[in-house]
Amino acid sequence: MDIELVEIRDFLAAHSPFDALPPEVLDRLPAALGVRYLRRGSAFPPPQTAGRFACLLRSGAVEMRDARGELVDKLGEGDLHSGDCGEGDTSAVAAEDCLLYLVPCDRLEQLRREHAQFARHFDSSLVDRLRRAIDTLRHSPAGGARLLSVEVRSLITRPPVFVAPGTPIRDAARRMAAARVSSLLILEGEALVGLVTDRDLRSRCLAAGLDPARPVREIMTGNVQTIPASTPGFGALMRMTQLNVHHLPVSEGERILGVVTTTDLLRLESASAVFLVGDVHKAPDLAALEAIASRVPELHVQLALAGASARNVGEAVSAVADALTQRLIALAEAELGAPPAAYAWVAGGSQARREQTSHGDQDNALILAADATPGDDAYFASLARFVNDGLAACGFTRCPGEVMASNPKWRQPVAQWERHFAGWIETPEPMALMLSSVFFDLRVVHGEASLLQGLQEANLARTKGNGFFLARLADNALANRPPLGFFRNLVLIRGGEHDRTFNLKLKGVVPIVDLARVHALAEGRPEINTIERLRAAAGSATVSAQGAENLEDAFEFVSTLRVQHQARQLRAGLAPDNFIAPEALSALDRSHLKDAFGVIATMQQTLESRYPFGRHY
Repeated sequence: MDIELVEIRDFLAAHSPFDALPPEVLDRLPAALGVRYLRRGSAFPPPQTAGRFACLLRSGAVEMRDARGELVDKLGEGDLHSGDCGEGDTSAVAAEDCLLYLVPCDRLEQLRREHAQFARHFDSSLVDRLRRAIDTLRHSPAGGARLLSVEVRSLITRPPVFVAPGTPIRDAARRMAAARVSSLLILEGEALVGLVTDRDLRSRCLAAGLDPARPVREIMTGNVQTIPASTPGFGALMRMTQLNVHHLPVSEGERILGVVTTTDLLRLESASAVFLVGDVHKAPDLAALEAIASRVPELHVQLALAGASARNVGEAVSAVADALTQRLIALAEAELGAPPAAYAWVAGGSQARREQTSHGDQDNALILAADATPGDDAYFASLARFVNDGLAACGFTRCPGEVMASNPKWRQPVAQWERHFAGWIETPEPMALMLSSVFFDLRVVHGEASLLQGLQEANLARTKGNGFFLARLADNALANRPPLGFFRNLVLIRGGEHDRTFNLKLKGVVPIVDLARVHALAEGRPEINTIERLRAAAGSATVSAQGAENLEDAFEFVSTLRVQHQARQLRAGLAPDNFIAPEALSALDRSHLKDAFGVIATMQQTLESRYPFGRHY
């Protein structure tokens, strides 16, 4: 094949839907394509004089606009446009110089008839594409199947710890103690010749009275079995059972990556939310809680590795955050004595929605019963300080805006909270709108639930059908627009620590959370979780059933992509963030992400049409 055709073939193979074609079909396809150069500012698709074609962008960018001239989409490298093969009500123009591959419509139709996977790209709805994308991201079962799906390579968290066979036993023991490991590899050059464990030191050296100056080869286990790095955790556990051992070196080819232990494998289960929450409620003090909380990143990683959805991860991490809060409150009350009045400790934001990932920051408040007196505040101030300090020690950082119970403004009797909410709804100033992401998403974590229930019922009665408030809230929800052309430099962050990335939370997750909140409050719905809000409002005058369904799928895809991005960072020993470089995503993930961003943009436009005067209040 001509070198230029090989290059085209490789390009096709890297982009959807052509990546679904068999190799032999891809080999023949380049010769059937035309090539067209399009200058910036030219109409797209270009007029054709010979035949009808679809257009595949090899390079450049195209802007798609609706009848009103508003930007609705952007096409970039690897995007396929139906061109003369389909219909559309948008006009388009080349935003940059473009190189196009022209795919004859009859060949496109033939490929659709003969290759089901290829045809699915055209025949499936947006919902189908997003749902398949979510399945692809998750790709394996969650929950108790972790041992079946997680490869042992993912359990290796440190380089191998080893010594040479002639090393004195005393020095080998010191090496183990310094590295805080229960086993030591014995390498001769790069070859594995043995393994020494804590048990070997006890039974073969100390109990046997062997001189610790003797070489470690005299107490090592030789002919050590290894296990390939790609082995599922369950297979490793079964192999250990068969060999009656508790340590197995993990190999990749001739290289030893480290050692996996039965403790590592069983930790896949003990790191689950159920085990962590149980440990939290038994913790005797803050130091124990800190140790347990340090396993939250591990929980996040293992859930992501096991194919859990973003919702699974959010519920698990939020459950641990709830438990830590409850245990800290119990420890505080044990130290301070019984509270002088009934109260409700409420979580706000992502914890309230059960959408937390790893260690986020705190959003919380105290609602005090009506009979609480000003003199009672000293007690509740101490309790709030104890809990907020404890959560910070456990990795849940303090809210930068001081939206915490230790702030007197957010530690008030129920009557004052009623005044707060009435003011925010009746006079929605910018600060009130900023606080809406916290205080219109509240959930009781500990205490008297009726204190919040009464507030929420009153708030929903005020917000339902309240055009003035909803218009301002909608305006706030439109502040973060999705980066529809995120692969182009102009829409990426420029300069600074996050140069040439985009913020997946701010541009993908937050807009859907904000849309769901507007729809729920407009309908007077009490749900807090984003997906539950969308389902509750679906089919109402506020949002269509299809629109809500599309938003739910977009939310799940974007959130799962974010969860997996953070899991990769945690595994690499980095602090998790929300900034992703486009080149870190596969072409298919970029395509699906563009679908999700398109859903957000469409639903934001719908909201803007419903509340067109929000920006003029």
